[in-house]
Amino acid sequence: MKLNAILVEDEANSREILRNYLKKYCPSVQVVGEAASIHDALELLRKFQLDLVFLDVEMPFGNAFDLLEQVPDRTFETIFVTAYDHYAKDALNHHAAYYLMKPINIDELIKAVDYVAVVKKKEDDLADRVLSTKANGVEGKLTLPQQDGFQVLNVADILYCKADDNYTEIHLAQRKMLVSKTLKYFEEALGNFAFARIHKSYLVNVNEVVQYKRGKGGSVVVSNGKELLVSASKKKELLSYFE
Repeated sequence: MKLNAILVEDEANSREILRNYLKKYCPSVQVVGEAASIHDALELLRKFQLDLVFLDVEMPFGNAFDLLEQVPDRTFETIFVTAYDHYAKDALNHHAAYYLMKPINIDELIKAVDYVAVVKKKEDDLADRVLSTKANGVEGKLTLPQQDGFQVLNVADILYCKADDNYTEIHLAQRKMLVSKTLKYFEEALGNFAFARIHKSYLVNVNEVVQYKRGKGGSVVVSNGKELLVSASKKKELLSYFE
C-alpha cells in the first residue's frame, strides 16, 4: 500500500538523504511535502491526509514534541529521526511507531516503514466493520488471593486488567476488584488465554474488544463502553488478533 508522508527536518542535506533513501529503498512511501520548521509542518498536516511523518526532534523555535502536542487527534504514524538517543522515552510517550538514529541505517529504515505499512493496512482492513477476533476462547479459571483465602474467577468474565502500582484492578462487567499482584503477574498468568498487553497500564481480553479507534497510538473500546489507550509499540500485536 502507498503511504503518504512528509519529512520534517530543518537541515536540507538531511532531508535530501532521507528522501533519496525512501525513493530507492522504500517505494511504498510517497513524499508529498517537506518542512524545515514546526510552523511549516503544521501547514502540511492541515493540507494533506497523511499516513506517516518522519520527524526530527530538534528544530528552530520548538521541537518535535511541541508539534505533536498541537495535533492531539492525529491518525498518522510517526517515525522519529534524530542524532540523539536520549529522546527515546519521550518519543515512546508520544506514541512513536519507530525511533531511527542518524546516520540512518538503511535496514532499520526499511524495517520502520514495513512496520508502519503493516499497521496501516490492518487499520484500514478493520475500518467500518464489526470486529471479530481470531483468538482462541478464554475458558478457564483464575484464583485471586484474598486475606481470608482466595476467590475463583472465570477468565472469560474479565474485561481488562489495569495496573495500580503494585496492585492490579480486575475489571468485570459490573464491578472491579483490587488484587495485591502486579499487572506483569496477570500478564503471565493469563498468557495462555486471549489477553493482550496493549499499554503499560492495560491488559485486555481481546474477545471483549468491540471497537478500535485510530489516534496517537490508537485505542480500543471494550464491551462495557470503557475506552483504553493502546501504545504504539503494542498496536501491531493487538491488531494481529483480529481477522
